[in-house]
Amino acid sequence: MRLIFVFLLLATSLTSVHAGQLAIIIDDIGYRQTDTAVLSLPPEVTLSVLPHTPLGKKLAQQGHQKGHEIMLHLPMQALNGDTLGPGGLTNQMSESQFKQQVAQAMDSVPYIKGVNNHMGSLLTQLPAPMSWLMEMLKSRELYFIDSATTKFSRGEEMAEQRGVPSLRRQLFLDNDISHKGLEKQFRQLLELSKGPGMTVAIAHPHPTTVAFLKANLPSLSKEGINLMPASQLLPLVLAQKQGTNPTAALK
Repeated sequence: MRLIFVFLLLATSLTSVHAGQLAIIIDDIGYRQTDTAVLSLPPEVTLSVLPHTPLGKKLAQQGHQKGHEIMLHLPMQALNGDTLGPGGLTNQMSESQFKQQVAQAMDSVPYIKGVNNHMGSLLTQLPAPMSWLMEMLKSRELYFIDSATTKFSRGEEMAEQRGVPSLRRQLFLDNDISHKGLEKQFRQLLELSKGPGMTVAIAHPHPTTVAFLKANLPSLSKEGINLMPASQLLPLVLAQKQGTNPTAALK
């Protein structure tokens, strides 16, 4: 993982230090035929695929071939009791059951570089299962992105304790998929992403969302915002924690 960070730090140092750094993750991928539209998005957009889904493996393979970074979108128990689907993790599992479920989910989606939680407003609050998850991620050199479905999530805390690179979602782009709703969230995204710093946004493979992003992502560079795969934000996090900057970290 250290070598990976050095490589990513080098890549990050070549971008403008004055530009905002943005990762957009499209998750919930794998069930609908319309999900294939995400493959038309720029390769800098990260794709997060649900485990054990009819289209998940194929879309991960195709996305990887087109240059997209692939993540695993791991279902976790929610406070509202919503159905998790295959690969779901709950607080009723023993450590061995939990880790076996995680391993099977990881194996079901090829080319994954990281994991973010699907739902999880209950499970991400619990230190023990989140610690087990981080042990699994550490063993496979994967990063974690907290989808932040609850402000009480312990995900980042447990990731740091286990030495797992992690980020946290700042914005959902398409809770409202009307054009007005998407425009409002995109304007907020631009404001969050301008200037030095990092932003992680999550959206979903709704046809309206994909069409909106295709039309509006070209404006990011005009606003001085660098769109990049999620893993390329990790060196910036590491540099912040070390009190350095990505270029200095290479010296």
